Amino acid sequence: MRYEQATDGIRVRVQPRFSLANSDPEDGTFVFSYDIMMRNEGDTSAQLLFRHWYIHDASGDDTEVDGEGVVGEQPMLGPGDSHEYQSYCVLRTPVGYMEGYYTFVRPDGQQFRVEVPRFELNGPFVMPSPMVETDDEDESELMN
Repeated sequence: MRYEQATDGIRVRVQPRFSLANSDPEDGTFVFSYDIMMRNEGDTSAQLLFRHWYIHDASGDDTEVDGEGVVGEQPMLGPGDSHEYQSYCVLRTPVGYMEGYYTFVRPDGQQFRVEVPRFELNGPFVMPSPMVETDDEDESELMN
């Protein structure tokens, strides 16, 4: 599923995915990658300065992440320009969501916030292994 939202002329599109190859569900490690595309649909250039994420999982474990740019870059988007990148997060549960915003700046120094739509992170449904109880008498009968 894709998620999309525009704020102040900057459109953000997110496509999350569960990464089975990098996850270990038995250990409670669920890795999700996400592709982000941002496009300047306005008339004025804007540069991405900062990111701010809220990451939530089903166990109530909430994390906030702040940082400069995205994956080491602070792209400048002229009118009609776009920038794409891929990143990931690790949850302790197979479901959760992320949401947040980017801080951009215009050439005149005006900073503004671009919302990233809340996007769902859905991994596999994991059933716990059933515990089979046996008593010693049943076990000894099976061995004879």
